[in-house]
Amino acid sequence: MNIKIAIVDDNSFLISTVKEKLSFFEDLNFKFSAFNGSELLTKLEENSNLDLILMDIEMPVLNGIETTELVKNKYPHIKIIMLTVFDNDENIFNAIKAGADGYLLKEINAQELHNGILETLNGGAAMNPSIALKTLKLLRNPIDIDNRKDQEDIQLTSRETEVLEHLSKGLNYNRIAENLILSTGTVRKHIENIYKKLQVHNKIEAVQKAKRNNLI
Repeated sequence: MNIKIAIVDDNSFLISTVKEKLSFFEDLNFKFSAFNGSELLTKLEENSNLDLILMDIEMPVLNGIETTELVKNKYPHIKIIMLTVFDNDENIFNAIKAGADGYLLKEINAQELHNGILETLNGGAAMNPSIALKTLKLLRNPIDIDNRKDQEDIQLTSRETEVLEHLSKGLNYNRIAENLILSTGTVRKHIENIYKKLQVHNKIEAVQKAKRNNLI
């Protein structure tokens, strides 16, 4: 049995640590590493003959969750185990939603990593106990999943909601001012307040977050 594995992590020290753990087992064959999701996708275009990817979550350019979704869409045969330092609820859920096949913590020992890889390739889901527990909790309380921070109690005035609705239709400040019979300065002030309340920095983020929270 020759299991072809890639590692994606922006930390070269951690890549070598994981490589060392894999080297104890003759059936595990390390093929290549990448420093972020974008580099991984380029390498997969050259050769997608892989069985499994060990994927970090926090990475520049393209993070592990976004990358997992892209890889799963294009190369569904490749299994992906998230290998991360954090076991926070939101990451776990988003990784699973993106199609991850397992979720292990980086401090895992070599034997357990090997077991997790075999388990995943046999159709199981590798998860360390603390993560399995959190996943169960998330399934029992789905309301916790939608990122509690996003379900903040955002209070927009009716005028701000109107401005936001116009913004979501792609109208510029002048058109919004005309439609609502306001000055452009007032519209700009409303939009500043909306951004502040939603804690966003641009129109796209504002509209997306407002829709997620059923504000528009």
